[in-house]
Amino acid sequence: MTNMTLAVPEELHTIIRKHKQIKWSEVAREALWNQARKLELMDKILSKSALTEKDALDIGRKINKAIAKRHGLAR
Repeated sequence: MTNMTLAVPEELHTIIRKHKQIKWSEVAREALWNQARKLELMDKILSKSALTEKDALDIGRKINKAIAKRHGLAR
């Protein structure tokens, strides 16, 4: 297994130091796995997509605009 060093904010480090009973390396490993699985799924979905990045951005803007309108935030 490969080792990795992480930089964390001092406030987080203080909390971690208070809870030495927790295996923080396991918590970090699980969080990394969860994110990696999401990325793998996204890559799999995108590999079959015909959308360009511009298409995706346009769709995202339309969705954001519709949500803003629904919540009375649209100009």
